[in-house]
Order: sequence, then C-alpha cells, then structure tokens
Amino acid sequence: MDRLTPKQRSRLMSRVRSKDTDIERALRSALHRSGLRFRKHVSGLPGRPDIVFPKARVAVYVDGDFWHGYRFKTWKDKLPLYWQEKIEKNRKRDARNRRRLRSMGWTVLRVWGHSIEKNLDSIVAAISYEVRCQ
Repeated sequence: MDRLTPKQRSRLMSRVRSKDTDIERALRSALHRSGLRFRKHVSGLPGRPDIVFPKARVAVYVDGDFWHGYRFKTWKDKLPLYWQEKIEKNRKRDARNRRRLRSMGWTVLRVWGHSIEKNLDSIVAAISYEVRCQ
C-alpha cells in the first residue's frame, strides 16, 4: 500500500525526469571531455537513444535501475502489481528497441545508472572504444 496520498504521489512522480537525468548528464559531460561528440535523444531511432554517435552507428541507452528493472527478478515481488507491470512493460519495450536498432546495423550499448555512479571512467573508455573501432 502506498504511504502517500494520490495527490502527493502525483506531485512526486511529476518530478521524475525521462531525459537529461543527473546520471545521463554526468556521462555526457565525461564523454565530451574525452573528445567524443554525439547527438542526444535522436527521435528518428527506435526508443530515442539517450546518446547517439551517428557516423559510428553506436547508440547508448542510459537506464535508471528502478525504471528499467536492474536485476528485476530479485525485487519484483516486493512491489505492488501496478509497478511490476509498469517495469515489465518498460523492459519489453527496451528489448524490442534494441532488437530493432541492431537489425538496422547499429551497435547498442546499455549503461545502468549505478554503473555510471561507480565506474564512470571505465564506461567512458568502453563507449570510446566502441565509437572509435566502428
């Protein structure tokens, strides 16, 4: 059961960003400092990837641990049915978008929010490798 009133929950959820999150901005800033140039939220690609390197055909999704279900099976049962269904739907949509991009010849990278917070330099190095090797 939710501890917040519907009005409080609505206000809280309205503040959750879908793009330009703190973790996304941190990654973009680090990529830019490393000399990589990219486009953001390209609407012509499936799922509007967060970071896109068009010439190298590399798309990067920056996924929040909760919304995209990092290790979802281990904590799924602790959520109300509404959230279980919502996150499961997000995961299915993510998988569908990755398949569509790969079938179009793109390399798709998925970066989890907790990884950016802990291993930013190694993530930048991995993305840089993919972009420069394509």
